[in-house]
Amino acid sequence: MRRPDSSATRERGAVTAELVMVLPVLVAVTVGLVWLLAVGAAQVRAVDAARETARAVARGDATGEAVSRGRKVGPAGTRVTVSRADGEVRAVASATIAGPGGLFGFLPGITVRAVAVAADEEVGAGGHGADPGGGEAGR
Repeated sequence: MRRPDSSATRERGAVTAELVMVLPVLVAVTVGLVWLLAVGAAQVRAVDAARETARAVARGDATGEAVSRGRKVGPAGTRVTVSRADGEVRAVASATIAGPGGLFGFLPGITVRAVAVAADEEVGAGGHGADPGGGEAGR
């Protein structure tokens, strides 16, 4: 009488053991990739916040209102600063994105930062600024 093939049973057990060893690594890699996607989305929102703030201040909106609008557009906890110099408005938006947490709580947060520059339309008040029609006035 022949015994059932015990080598096939052992191989199945080996595959299960290998899967148990590899599965946590696959989960960790997946969590890391999802977190990187979240960081990328936060960077895009920071760019939008800086651009929105710079454009609003450049067209003459109150700086406080423009900064508030930039904070709403950016990721949670966005800090926005505005400066004016040489006929330009410069807005800087930055925010810290926390790590994925849980078992990955040891990972540090990442700071995303964006800078936007817009031509200051207030400099041209009184007819000395750029022509909004593209410089072809009188044609």
